[in-house]
Amino acid sequence: MDCMYLIYVIKSISHGTRYIGSCKDVNVRLQEHNNGVSRYTSGRRPWILIYTESYATRTDARKRELFLKSGQGREWLDTKGYK
Repeated sequence: MDCMYLIYVIKSISHGTRYIGSCKDVNVRLQEHNNGVSRYTSGRRPWILIYTESYATRTDARKRELFLKSGQGREWLDTKGYK
């Protein structure tokens, strides 16, 4: 579906840290992270995609992204095995 928005979780292979974001095309966004386009993630390359969820609206995706960035959301990711 063309109007889908995604939240994604990527993991740094070199540092083991996670990054949570939202976008419309996760493959393009992952490539940008691995090419150093994103300043926050450029120092922890390479990145692998470990989790995605899709939403019909950007607002819904953003709400979920903010939840996953919270302590409770990070705990949820850990309990589901997305460490």
